[in-house]
Amino acid sequence: MKVRVSHGKFFLSPQSYLCFLLTALGVTAGAHRLWSHRSYKAKLPLRIFLAAANSMAFQNDIFEWSRDHRVHHKYSETDADPHNAQRGFFFSHIGWLFVRKHRDVIEKGRKLDLTDLLADPVVRLQRKYYKTTVLLMCFAVPTLVPWYAWGESLWNSYFLAFILRYTISLNVTWLVNSAAHMYGNRPYDKHISPRENPFVTLGAIGEGFHNYHHTFPFDYSASEFGLKFNPTTWFIDFMSWLGLATDLKRVPKQMIQSRKERTGDGSA
Repeated sequence: MKVRVSHGKFFLSPQSYLCFLLTALGVTAGAHRLWSHRSYKAKLPLRIFLAAANSMAFQNDIFEWSRDHRVHHKYSETDADPHNAQRGFFFSHIGWLFVRKHRDVIEKGRKLDLTDLLADPVVRLQRKYYKTTVLLMCFAVPTLVPWYAWGESLWNSYFLAFILRYTISLNVTWLVNSAAHMYGNRPYDKHISPRENPFVTLGAIGEGFHNYHHTFPFDYSASEFGLKFNPTTWFIDFMSWLGLATDLKRVPKQMIQSRKERTGDGSA
């Protein structure tokens, strides 16, 4: 990853975007839509790819990420929610990582059925060797591959492809927990906190349709609009075209419209 300055303009080389995209997909298409919600099925090569990308993201292993996310959905905005937005923006964005988990988070998490996660050998293997895979995928690959393969400086590779990319990817993920639970409209269910937030959608490659997602968490697209502003859905659809993703779950249009009329806030 390299930033070049020319006539006052900044240009990011392709590995900048590639590293960020891989990192994001490891969370959005992997830990979130595949393993947390089982909104589609993935064959072994795709699961291995997503597990490696998830290690590049370095946001806890797939098992722990999915367990906490399932608790978040089931007990949203309560003490059992790991990043309860009722405790304020700072807490839901990053503060929850600085304190011990509330005892309700631990207690409710232990009661969840996680046998599907433990039955997946890819999840078990990544959890067993998580620290090693993080060192390889999050640090070594972004730093050393550009330096070795096409002569990038170690300085740029380390501070940009690793540090900057990791910092940005963390914060756009955290914005789903914070901003998307506080700012935006609620066209599907006005009685819950999660909102539709276009800014988060853009940064988190499709994860900002949050009122929809909490209303219909089993939809693989996490949005009513399919491919619109949703790179994660583009990726899953492409994997489906290749035959690597199957059983993509969608919500019928009639059900969506009925829910809007019954519980939505009347916004578009």
